[in-house]
Amino acid sequence: MGIVTTIAPVALALIMLGLGASLTVKDFTRVLQNPKEFFVGLSCQLILLPIIAYLLIIILRTPVELALGVMLIAAAPGGVTSNVLTKFADGDVALSISLTAITSLISIVSVPYVVFLSIELFDITYVKKEVSMLGISLKMFFVVTVPVLIGMIIRKFADNFIINNIKIINKISIGLFIIVFIAIYIEEWDSIVMFITKAGLIAFILNVTMMIVAFYIAKFFATGVAQRRCISLEAGLQNGTLAVFVGIQLFGTNMTYMVPTAAYALIMMATSVIFVFILRRQT
Repeated sequence: MGIVTTIAPVALALIMLGLGASLTVKDFTRVLQNPKEFFVGLSCQLILLPIIAYLLIIILRTPVELALGVMLIAAAPGGVTSNVLTKFADGDVALSISLTAITSLISIVSVPYVVFLSIELFDITYVKKEVSMLGISLKMFFVVTVPVLIGMIIRKFADNFIINNIKIINKISIGLFIIVFIAIYIEEWDSIVMFITKAGLIAFILNVTMMIVAFYIAKFFATGVAQRRCISLEAGLQNGTLAVFVGIQLFGTNMTYMVPTAAYALIMMATSVIFVFILRRQT
């Protein structure tokens, strides 16, 4: 796990830097113009997804050593990948960017809260004793929030350069995301094979269920087709690198928690591309 524990914080910081460079203040204030769609998407990501994950853990009787990994990936809101796929799906890209921007900032509180609540619910005892919710939040602040703010400052003073190279920045972010999970699969292949059946099953069910549920919730509450597509993808695509980073702070080199995260990251890319393909055929 040496490579993963080393590159995950760096990769996450660079991904968030790229995210920040793609944002402007308008991406945060735009929600005031269409608050209904934003709060539907926010509720699906930050409230409904962890609840569905918890219910699936109970229904599928997921082993405790995998349960926290499932809750960890469920708590980590999506990143740049959701913005890119929303564009391919002819969804509301502006809404997607606003959701990503704000949930990324909220995550420094929401992720530790969901994780520590899960630790109590599952009565998990193998977490590092010296780790606290405040400690995780502070570390996330420096690896998530600070790079986003720096990226926005760079965008402010180099707007034309960023606009001209935003596709390259997004590709780099997705590439870093992939590198982290390739490292996990290479370093811990034996452990992954051991748990992949159960972890893969719940990851697949959670991912597909969440995209479908979010789509129909958005169909009932949101104003248009583009918004439904955006909210569905935002709810189904999670920030695996963020989940890995938080997991490292909690468990160090213990691999078990990371199996559902790795499984979900692999599955969500496949299912989301299929979902986008289906949506594009309907247009």
